[in-house]
Amino acid sequence: MKALYGQQNSPGEEMTFVLQERENLPACRDHDVKVQVRACALSWVDTKLLSEIKLKKELVPVGREISGVVLEVGSKVTFFQPDDEVVGILPLDSEESGVCEIILVHEHYLVHKPEKVCWAEAAGTVRDGLRAYTALHYLAQVSPGTSVLVLDGASPFGTIAIQLAQHRGAKVISTAHSLEDKQYLERLRPAGARVIDVSHGKIDVAESCLEETGGLGVDIVLDAGVRLYSAEDEPASKSQLLPHKHDIITLLGVGGCWITTERNLQLDPPDSHSLFLKGATVSFLNDEIWNLSNVQQGKYLTILEDIMEKLSNRIFRPQLDEPIPLYEAKVSMEIVQKNQARKRQVIQF
Repeated sequence: MKALYGQQNSPGEEMTFVLQERENLPACRDHDVKVQVRACALSWVDTKLLSEIKLKKELVPVGREISGVVLEVGSKVTFFQPDDEVVGILPLDSEESGVCEIILVHEHYLVHKPEKVCWAEAAGTVRDGLRAYTALHYLAQVSPGTSVLVLDGASPFGTIAIQLAQHRGAKVISTAHSLEDKQYLERLRPAGARVIDVSHGKIDVAESCLEETGGLGVDIVLDAGVRLYSAEDEPASKSQLLPHKHDIITLLGVGGCWITTERNLQLDPPDSHSLFLKGATVSFLNDEIWNLSNVQQGKYLTILEDIMEKLSNRIFRPQLDEPIPLYEAKVSMEIVQKNQARKRQVIQF
């Protein structure tokens, strides 16, 4: 039985991926569920976070969002029984690679998968759904009538965030990084999101958003990374299509909330003063918090159940690539790790 692992020989080096034969599974512990994996979505491996929380290993298990069928349950498992269809996210400290035919998972990381939802969609939506819920329900309170700016809305995460915000009755504005992205966003159902095409670099996002909101500014901004410096000083890896932090502060409305994925965000005193005058807040989006502490376990499982329900009712329509066979997992994971995949990559067994 093969499983996918990542290796990083020295810090700063690119990760390499290997499909390795794994030993036989140990017996089910009291709260373990043995799952036959049917699909596993691939996500970027955050090596920096792993080393910061002392979880860096020589071989890092890859593939954490899984869907599959329960084969066997431990003696104290109460939520599941054999033949149940399940979906979940393996915790950061998991020894298991989701890109493996059979794995052991603690029951508190799984929820039931609705019958109407296919394996690939369940695995491919669960993390983006969790991120969208964390951002729009816990870091900000999206409600009918609020205006939400989703940057890079055609990404897998952006797509789900737009759909969740619209479902909650928010007015959505989104940016597109290419003509294909713009056409994709305009075809999204339900229609109604205003799309700003930034691919030519000629359009001022702040100006467009202020115009769209009658000069009041946006209530919630969900970024996909921001530029912190002038174009000459910015590292080459940073896309020039990303807005500058000053643009985001400018377009935020009074009492607005900026939710950022920029872990090294630097705010100078004038930036802080602008945010103070608006009574605005900055929140950092790190969806790993749910599994780093068990305090919110019940809330976390409720979110996963809600994501599956919305997927079943077609409120969520994820941005997925064609399912990938196991023998192509290594190549696909290299593309994901380099942030070159525009659609969510899912391995299907």
